[in-house]
Amino acid sequence: MSAAATLRVEDYFEHGKRAWMRLHEKGGKRHEVPCHHNLAAYLDAWIDAAGIAADKKGPLFRAIRKGNKLTENPMAREDILAMIKRRAKVASLYIAAGLCREEEKRVRQLEASRAERGRRAAGCDAPKHPEQNPDGRRSRREQASSD
Repeated sequence: MSAAATLRVEDYFEHGKRAWMRLHEKGGKRHEVPCHHNLAAYLDAWIDAAGIAADKKGPLFRAIRKGNKLTENPMAREDILAMIKRRAKVASLYIAAGLCREEEKRVRQLEASRAERGRRAAGCDAPKHPEQNPDGRRSRREQASSD
């Protein structure tokens, strides 16, 4: 997310017939990667609609203030992640895309614990009568109560 948050308008460029993105990673690393043709079309439309083509040093993804007006400040990476999660959830890709592994993990743990409680409540794991014990022995409680 931080690589997308730090993108500037000049980081999206054309080289030959192909559109490219220059990503700024941690430690000052730069990766130039080719853009998918759909991404290039979306970015071209965004730059035209936002009117930011002339501001090459400005951020590509800008924060919005009240009244839906773009600022000169870049979007925070937390806001970018929240926006992606909202869009993915609407498109039913939230868990399938693995965008939020912590929440997916919590959901699986809750489902497993509920299933475990259900098995315990039904008595599937612990037999209640001596004839249900697979080895035929009685529990200590049963021995103490019969003596």
